[in-house]
Amino acid sequence: MGWTGPQWHLLFELLAYFIGGQLYWRLRRRDRIHADQFGQVGILVGIVLGAAIGSKLAYWLEHPAFAFADFPNLTHLVGGKSIVGGLLGGLLGVEWAKRLVSVRQSTGDALVWPLAIGMSIGRVGCFVAGLSDATYGLPSAVPWAVDFGDGIPRHPTQLYEIGWLLVSASFVSLAGRRWQMAPGDRFKLFLSGYLLWRLVIDALKPIPEVYWPGLSGIQWLCVAGLLYYLPHLHRMRQTWATR
Repeated sequence: MGWTGPQWHLLFELLAYFIGGQLYWRLRRRDRIHADQFGQVGILVGIVLGAAIGSKLAYWLEHPAFAFADFPNLTHLVGGKSIVGGLLGGLLGVEWAKRLVSVRQSTGDALVWPLAIGMSIGRVGCFVAGLSDATYGLPSAVPWAVDFGDGIPRHPTQLYEIGWLLVSASFVSLAGRRWQMAPGDRFKLFLSGYLLWRLVIDALKPIPEVYWPGLSGIQWLCVAGLLYYLPHLHRMRQTWATR
């Protein structure tokens, strides 16, 4: 008996966590990002808790009708997650943890390639899972449209995202060497680029719950994240303009 789409998705998701995690720890050692044992545990707890909470809250915002179906039965409520919510929640979690354990050194730059590689592997799983994953695009007549099993060619938005992640991480790495960015700026630029990408590309996906003015819950989270980073992006732009 062959594997089902959800089983393949789980396999690629586990691979994404493992490979991304291994790459991150290697880059931490290369970039000499150090913290005492208490600090390391605190940062890890902040990332995990923040990402878990953010991922779940974003999923509820994106799919409220499904998530709260049969409430107070929690079957639907505990299922599902969101990459955008996980990234933003992890960001807030690690900043909160660093304040508690008094770690001042930026830890974000070492995450750029681990996130790009890990998320790309995860999106392969989304692509293989097909209709069951609900990350496919709208029906389309473009030559590269993909039939995920229901006879309707659709935008393979999972593959679009893989391309964006790899190009974006490459650009940020090159920009960091060319413009000598401040610690943490590469991560800010990478995450801002991803949020802008999702704000645009999610217009090619079915929207389960439409909010004003026609945006999805995930798109509104992207707007919030971009507004949070706007002062940093403005600072970076001013710095590059004077060099």
